[in-house]
Amino acid sequence: MSAAIAGRVTLVGAGPGDPGLLTVRGLRALEAADVIVADRLGARAVLDELALDTPVIDVGKLPGHHPVPQDGINELLVSLALEGKRVVRLKGGDPYVFGRGSEEVAYCRAAGIDVEVVPGVTSAISVPAIAGIPLTHRGLATAFSVVTGHEQLRELSGGRDHTVVLLMGMNTLANSAATLARGERGRDCPVAIVEDGYGPGQRVTVGTLETIAVQAAHRGIRSPAVIVVGDVVTLSPYAPEAISNRKAQQP
Repeated sequence: MSAAIAGRVTLVGAGPGDPGLLTVRGLRALEAADVIVADRLGARAVLDELALDTPVIDVGKLPGHHPVPQDGINELLVSLALEGKRVVRLKGGDPYVFGRGSEEVAYCRAAGIDVEVVPGVTSAISVPAIAGIPLTHRGLATAFSVVTGHEQLRELSGGRDHTVVLLMGMNTLANSAATLARGERGRDCPVAIVEDGYGPGQRVTVGTLETIAVQAAHRGIRSPAVIVVGDVVTLSPYAPEAISNRKAQQP
């Protein structure tokens, strides 16, 4: 019996869910794939729009519910590649931005599988952009941090001129806002939540670290959502006049 001919695995970043933000290289990989192993966020929306004939294996995760654990995903990629298939692992956003892409790459390479990574447009940058929020702006912000957890925020230095982008942060929004408000940013630091960016339920909510948790509860904001904290929020056309003019009103 001849040995199986190893295929290859390509990790493709699907971006935030708009097929127009999928890279050309990513599209070519999808078109050439024998099978696609897809995430839920971003990836499924892109596949629905592209309507490819390629078989899709859904390994999407919901908050607190992972029907296919990460170890199972790793093993699946190797198994498919060992069958000689060209496998595309389609991940939301960018594979290397809180996407566990490096773990999948390491597992495949340890099994002798050839792997390529095609970067994607991360929601950390693209979703604030559709709300008119740049992460840096001359005179307002010269740096930004992308974080996911409440514990990380305790070690995060800087004031409101250091933009903070929270991914997967809705479940801990109240604690995160309180933690950031206790630092240099203060309770009146502007905050924006962009819900379902590029999706049919897209909404933007703007407030402050003091008010945003109550606003989110009142509006029933749900994941997926990207939270932006800092003075750059005042540049958004969604920012209320009281927030957008705050700096001009200060003595």
